[in-house]
Amino acid sequence: MDKKKLDPLARFRGFIQAGATLLTNLHLPNFAKGTLYQGSGKYVCVPGLNCYSCPGAAGACPVGAFQAVIGSSKFRFSYYITGILILFGVLLGRFICGFLCPFGWFQELLHKIPSPKLSTKKLKPLRYLKYAVLLVMVVLLPLLAVNELGMGDPFFCKYLCPQGVLEGAIPLSLTNAGIRAALGKLFTWKACILLAVIVGSVVFYRPFCKWLCPLGAFYALLNKVSLFQMRVDTHKCVSCGACAKACKMDVDITKTPNHAECIRCGMCMKACPTDAIQYKFGLGDQSNTETTKE
Repeated sequence: MDKKKLDPLARFRGFIQAGATLLTNLHLPNFAKGTLYQGSGKYVCVPGLNCYSCPGAAGACPVGAFQAVIGSSKFRFSYYITGILILFGVLLGRFICGFLCPFGWFQELLHKIPSPKLSTKKLKPLRYLKYAVLLVMVVLLPLLAVNELGMGDPFFCKYLCPQGVLEGAIPLSLTNAGIRAALGKLFTWKACILLAVIVGSVVFYRPFCKWLCPLGAFYALLNKVSLFQMRVDTHKCVSCGACAKACKMDVDITKTPNHAECIRCGMCMKACPTDAIQYKFGLGDQSNTETTKE
């Protein structure tokens, strides 16, 4: 396919992912200092999964911020954080997963390591685990499992999220003897989760995104109604199946252009021999094709 016909977003996606990761973690000198940025930027949620406790973090993780609010003794719901998440979701949907999420990019880089690659097409039921994680670990447990002071733990961040270990615990412990001494069973547990995600990402494409990420689950709920959509020109499509074969998120875009699992990565666009797939931004259904559920 002539590269000149490929949408610039799809062509330069790797650079966009790298730039988004850098912007999300602007305070690079803090990695050497072992300190956290605590300025006003931490009151703003970034769109992707990025740990608040990362020394370089320029903003707050929306999942962590949401849990902190509903798990507090003073508040039970955050209109600000929920509103920001809905805004992100309605504007971009899972484009955020495919272009703006640092942990998603990390998994993609791991998948480039030469090794046997395994398909996840027969593992589609595991997709629904992330919705359970969103409902149970992000919402219900912090809200209902509270201590005598009425405060709940951020269960997802504390017990499951591997990004906290990768970006927070590991870099901080390398420069802070006190943190190293305090590491215990919980760190070991989450380090094992991180190791499993790393190994899994080498052989599977973005396993954490597909099966466990609650932020991806939230954006997935809004993918079909987001302003940023995929469009299939049925007049150009020759039903060759090249797009479905190229999709590593196991989506047939000719059947469901705005499927909940589509991260707008553009791999289908690169594979299409007739240039029938495009990005579209606007109100209403931009797909130009009948949609059916997989």
